[in-house]
Amino acid sequence: MSYPTGVEKVECDILIIGGGMSGCGAAYEAKYWGRKLKIVMVEKAATERSGAVAAGLSAINLYLGMRWNENTPEDYVRYVRTDLMGIVREDLIYDVARHVDSTVHLFEEWGLPIYKDPKTGRYLREGRWQILISGESYKPIVAEAAKKSVDALYERVFITHLLPDKNNPNRVAGAIGFGVRDGKLYVFLAKAVIMAAGGAVHIFRPRAHGEGMGRTWYPPWDSGSAYAMMIMMGAEMTQMENRFVPMRFKDGYGPVGAYFLFLKCKATNALGEDYFSRGIEKLKQMKDKFGPYVEATPLPTCLRNHIMLEELKEGRGPIFMRHDLAIKEVQDPKERAAKERWCWEDFLDMTPSQALLWACLNLDPAEKPSELMVAEPYIMGSHAGCAGAWVSGPEDVAPPEYQWGYNRMTTIEGLFACGDAVGASAHKFSSGSFTEGRIAAKAAVKYVLEKAADYKPTVDDQYIESLKTKIFEPLERFEKGKATTTRPDLSFEYILPQQGLRRLHKIMCEYAAGFSMWYVTNEHMLQRGLELLLMLKEDLDKLGARDLHDLMRCWELVHRVWTAEAHIRHMMFRKETRWPGYYYRADYPNVDDQNWKCFVNSVFDPKTGEWKVFTRPYIQLVP
Repeated sequence: MSYPTGVEKVECDILIIGGGMSGCGAAYEAKYWGRKLKIVMVEKAATERSGAVAAGLSAINLYLGMRWNENTPEDYVRYVRTDLMGIVREDLIYDVARHVDSTVHLFEEWGLPIYKDPKTGRYLREGRWQILISGESYKPIVAEAAKKSVDALYERVFITHLLPDKNNPNRVAGAIGFGVRDGKLYVFLAKAVIMAAGGAVHIFRPRAHGEGMGRTWYPPWDSGSAYAMMIMMGAEMTQMENRFVPMRFKDGYGPVGAYFLFLKCKATNALGEDYFSRGIEKLKQMKDKFGPYVEATPLPTCLRNHIMLEELKEGRGPIFMRHDLAIKEVQDPKERAAKERWCWEDFLDMTPSQALLWACLNLDPAEKPSELMVAEPYIMGSHAGCAGAWVSGPEDVAPPEYQWGYNRMTTIEGLFACGDAVGASAHKFSSGSFTEGRIAAKAAVKYVLEKAADYKPTVDDQYIESLKTKIFEPLERFEKGKATTTRPDLSFEYILPQQGLRRLHKIMCEYAAGFSMWYVTNEHMLQRGLELLLMLKEDLDKLGARDLHDLMRCWELVHRVWTAEAHIRHMMFRKETRWPGYYYRADYPNVDDQNWKCFVNSVFDPKTGEWKVFTRPYIQLVP
C-alpha cells in the first residue's frame, strides 16, 4: 500500500491538539464562549481513555474548598512555590487556583462520585489539597462533555508538526499529522491553536524494562509532543531542566498519596526504623547547602526523595510502606476491613497493575509491607514538574515582564498552551489541567474574535509537500531496506523506533542524571550526553517503520529526542543543584539562590538551527 492513502484538509477557528484533561477543558470552554466558532479537537488515541487520567484516579489532587473557607489561592501559591524550591510563575498558579473549585463542581454535576465527610458534609479530604473520588470512570465522564462541545473530533490522528503562517513565520496557522489507522495525511488550518498534548515519558530508561516497559508512573504514550512541536517552531521554553522523580510502590508504580495522607501509613527502612524522621533532622543541618527549604513545612517533594536516596546509599534499604502496621493498629474490625479495602481500591481506581503485582507476590496488605522506590525521571508541567512553554499571564495579575498578549499565549502568535505544555506552573494535576485548558480556550476565543476575525491561515504548499514526504518516509525506507536483510529487525538501511528509543534511554540515564547514576551528573557528563544525543538526532533520518503503528513510534521518538535535547541544554546552563532528589550537579552541589533564583529559558531558531539559552527574572507576587 502506498502512503499517504489520501489527504484531508480541515479548516477551523480553533484547533485543540490533545484530548487529555487540559484538552477536554479547552474543548468545553471554547464552545461555551465561541458559540459561532468552529472548534476542532485532534487526539492520537481515543479521547475517552487518553491522557494521564486514562486509567482513572482515586483522588482529585487540587481542590481549595473556598466555599467553606478551607484555603485561598494565595495559600496554594505558597505551597507550590515551596515545593518547587522557590521558583514558579506565581501569576499562573494563582490563576488556576482561583478557578479550580468551579471545575470540580462541574465534574460532580456530570456524575463523578466524590466522597463526602459524613460529619461535615464537605468533600472527604485525603490531605490539605486532595479530595477522594471513585474515579475509575473519571476520564470517560470528562471526555463526554468535551466530545459534545467540539464541532469535529479527529481521533487516532498523530500530529507531528505545527505549521507556521506563510507570511509570518512567528504566527501559527495550524498543524499537520497522519492517521494511525487510515494512513491519511491530515492538514489542519486554524486561526488559533491550543497545545494540550502530554509531557514526556520514556526520555529516560525506565526501572521496569523488557516486556514491562509499559509500566511507568506517568502514561507511557506521553512522548513530549507538546514540547517538541513548540520548540521546533521557535517558541520560548522555560524550566526544561526540571524533572519529576516520584516515589512510588516498586515495580507497579502504584500511588503513595492515599497511604501516607489518608491511611496514615509510615515508611520504614529494612531495619524497621522511621528513617524519615532521622533524615529530616540531618537535612536541617544542611541549610548552607540546600537553603531555607530544608526547614519548610511541608518538606519539598524533591527533598523527601533526597532523604530516601541517602538511606538507600547508606545500605539500609529496601524501604517499605507499612500498611500492615496501619491496618493492625485499628481495633474495630469493620474499620480495619475498610482500611484494607481502601488499599486495594486505591490501586484499582488508577493503577490496576499494582493490584495485579500484589496478587502475583501473594501479598496481603494486612500482613506484609510493600517496597517503595524512586522512579525514573519524567518531564512534565502539570504534576510536581514544571517544564513547558513560557506563556503570557493573566491581565489582572501578571507583572509586565510576564504579560505580552492573551492569557496562556506562547511567544508564537496565536499559539496557546495548557496542562503539561505550560512551564513554571506545577501542581495543577487533573482538575488544574482541565481548568488551565478552560483558561487558555477562553483567551483563544477572545483572540480570534478581536485579532483574527478576518485572518485566513495560509501555509506554503511546498512546505506541506516536504512535510508529507518526511512524515511517511520511514514506511518507504523500511519497504526498500527489508529486501537487503534476512532479519527485518536488523538492517544497515534503517533503524527501528524501538532501537532508537533504547539508545535514547542509555544516553539520558547514564549522562543526564538517570537512576543508574543515582541522579547525579556534571558538566562533562552533560557535554558527552549532548554529543551522543546529537548523533542520535542525525540518525533519526534513517528511521524505518514496518506499519502505521511503527510510524507513530518513529515520530514519538523524534519528539522525545527534541525534548531530551532541551532538557540537557537547560541542565548545562543552570550551574547549581536546584532540585536535590530529582537531580544533582556534582560540580555545583548547592542550591544557589543568590545567582540562580531565576528562570532558565531557551529558544530554538528554526532558520539557523541554533539554540539560545538565557534567564528570566523570578518575581514574587504572593508574600
